Amino acid sequence: MTTKLEGPLKRELEIAGTLYTLTITPEGMTLVLKGKRNGFALEWAALVSGEAALATALNASLTANLAGTTAADREGAKGTKSREGKVRKR
Repeated sequence: MTTKLEGPLKRELEIAGTLYTLTITPEGMTLVLKGKRNGFALEWAALVSGEAALATALNASLTANLAGTTAADREGAKGTKSREGKVRKR
């Protein structure tokens, strides 16, 4: 016999060395970088109807900083140009 899901159920996951919190609710599930508030959300109806791939892609495009990088981190990775036009890493 299974137990009816009536409230949120939270579990911690480690994916590729990074900690996430998975929250399962009667409406759906969310996967969030541990310590953050926003992440990927997926409703059960979207999963059952086959719209899960579209919903996941939309959430991925709208969700910032899920992987723990910030805009400053991305800018720092680009490097700067020297006077000679060569790109050098910071």
